[in-house]
Amino acid sequence: MRRGRLRPAGAALAALLLTGCAQFAGPAQPPAGAEPPAGAEPGAQGGDRGQRLPPVVDHVRTTDPVVFLTFDDSAERDPHFADTVREHRLPVTLFLTDTVAGPAYGHFARLRSVGASLQNHTLDHRSLRGLPYAGQRAEICGQQTKLRSRFGVRPHLFRPPYGRYDTTTLRAAADCGITAVVLWRVALNADGDLTYTRGEHRLHPGDVVAVTPDHPTGTGLSARTEALLETIEEQGLRVADLGDYL
Repeated sequence: MRRGRLRPAGAALAALLLTGCAQFAGPAQPPAGAEPPAGAEPGAQGGDRGQRLPPVVDHVRTTDPVVFLTFDDSAERDPHFADTVREHRLPVTLFLTDTVAGPAYGHFARLRSVGASLQNHTLDHRSLRGLPYAGQRAEICGQQTKLRSRFGVRPHLFRPPYGRYDTTTLRAAADCGITAVVLWRVALNADGDLTYTRGEHRLHPGDVVAVTPDHPTGTGLSARTEALLETIEEQGLRVADLGDYL
C-alpha cells in the first residue's frame, strides 16, 4: 500500500455527500498549536479582562508515537462502525451536532459504551465566524447542555463547523467550559486519500486526523477506517485518546 493513499472502499465513495460538514476544508485560519491564544481585549463582549482562551490545535506536541482519530456528525450510519471501534479498542473522538446526530443518539450511546469520546460540534452546524457572541455562545453552550442531558457528559473539546472560527468563538467556547478547540492537520477523504492542511505530507506523531463521515450505503466508513489503521501501523504509529493529551 502506498503511504498517504488508502484503498478505496468502493466506487460509490466518490459520490459521498457529507451530512453536516459539507466538506473537510482546511482550517479557516492557522491554528495556535498547543499554545493558548492571547486573552480577550479589555471590555470585549463575552470575555473578562485577562480571560484565558482555549488553544486551537490541529496537532499535539508529543514525542509519543500516536495520532488521534476524529469523526464528525454522522458516523453512526455505518452499522459496522461500532464493531470496528470495539474490536480495535479505538479511542476515537466524535464531534456531534444535535440537529444531525440527535435522531441517532441511541447509536452514539453504543459507540460511547465501546470507548468513543463524545464532544461538541454545535447545535445546528452554523458557520460561527462573524456571528455575534450571543449566537456563538448559544450554539456551543446549547450543545453542551444537550450532551450532558442525553449522556451525562460535559464535553471539554469543541470543533467549529467547517473549521471556521474567530476570537469571539474562543471566548464563547471558554465560557461554555471548552478547554481546547480542535481542528485537523490530516483529513481522510471519501476517495481514500489522506490530505494535509499544512506541513509534510505524511503522518507525524501528534497529528489530529479528521475522518469524513459515513458512506450513504453504510459500508464505507468502517472499510476506510480499517485501511487507515493499516497506514498508521505501517508508519510506526498507533491511535491514542485525544482527551488524554488535551
